[in-house]
Amino acid sequence: MQIKLTKAAIKKIEVELEQLESDRPRVTERIKHARSYGDLSENYEYHTAKEEQGLLEARIRELRAVLSRATVVEHDAKNTETIQLGSKVTVYNKAWDEEIVYTIVTMVDADPAIDKISDQSPIGEALMGKKVGEIAVFKAPAGAQELEIRKFEPGDI
Repeated sequence: MQIKLTKAAIKKIEVELEQLESDRPRVTERIKHARSYGDLSENYEYHTAKEEQGLLEARIRELRAVLSRATVVEHDAKNTETIQLGSKVTVYNKAWDEEIVYTIVTMVDADPAIDKISDQSPIGEALMGKKVGEIAVFKAPAGAQELEIRKFEPGDI
């Protein structure tokens, strides 16, 4: 599965990956130092250092996997008709009787707490390519939900 990312998002991942890889020697030294305390079965420092190493290596693998599947997506400044990455979208959810404003971003920049949703999320996928007045349907745990697209502003990514 390809992952759509902007050049900025790819750069952000590369910077984090470089930082994590540069942390490896420090973590290895922590493990080595903790081993010197003796009995590893009750050695708290050793176990926390090994846990840190596991988390570090898992994150490095995760970032490498994302980069290996990344496709650079460009913003189409001429497209002012349909929702795309960077668009700020005002929708109305009839079931909740609520109007919500979302900004469609890549998975790297997503932050649902501030209504920045990924284009690959259920809501983001449903909104992509739609126009004002259309209904976007997405699957939620409670069942299918409908969002009426009231307006959108083409954004810049």
